Amino acid sequence: MSDFALRFAQVVKRYAGVPVVSEFSLEVRRGEFFALVGVNGAGKTTLLKCLLDFCDTDGGQIEIFGVPHATTAARTRIAYLPERFNPPFYLTGRDFLRYMLGLYCADFDESEVARVFGALDLAPTALDRPARAYSKGMTQKLGLAACLLSGKDLYVLDEPTGGLDPKARALLKRELIALRRSGRTLFFTSHTLADVADLCDRLAVVHAGRLRFAGTPGELIGRTGTSSLEQAFLASIAD
Repeated sequence: MSDFALRFAQVVKRYAGVPVVSEFSLEVRRGEFFALVGVNGAGKTTLLKCLLDFCDTDGGQIEIFGVPHATTAARTRIAYLPERFNPPFYLTGRDFLRYMLGLYCADFDESEVARVFGALDLAPTALDRPARAYSKGMTQKLGLAACLLSGKDLYVLDEPTGGLDPKARALLKRELIALRRSGRTLFFTSHTLADVADLCDRLAVVHAGRLRFAGTPGELIGRTGTSSLEQAFLASIAD
């Protein structure tokens, strides 16, 4: 059994011949909370797309719990939320969750759904409303609820706090910390360094498709000789 939930080895991805990910190598341990941080266009979402086999890589290898990422079975242990999450507008919240949990091979438990909705500050009445009536924040919470209810071993979340108000962000972080206690692994991207500092065991700074740093927030601050994670991030991407 692999000690790593994820392993990227010399991964390369090009679009129209232009490299957007270059010789990227990284390992994420089982049970670890790991964040990818970088400016817009740094290559974070492309790495997630490569991981999930949404696009072909042009070199290197990716493993999920020791299994090559292109093997369908490798992705059965993942719950995923994209950055731009848009559920089918005609489905109610309940219908969407039933559909997603069916894909995740998880049971729809009305009491657990109510608990997760309450934990994310999403009104139970949203279950019977069509997704087209949801606000941006409600839509994000619905997608997060589907992930949290999946019972998977690895959660891959692209900007999970996008569209959430401060209360919802705090509540989500509380739920994610509960996942850590149960031994789950979280691999997420974020532009909010406060969330990264609160949640992650380690982080990777990605810039222009290359890995600039991998380690703990404290190690990044110490290496750059700065006094905050924000300043450390800026120093790490300086050319």
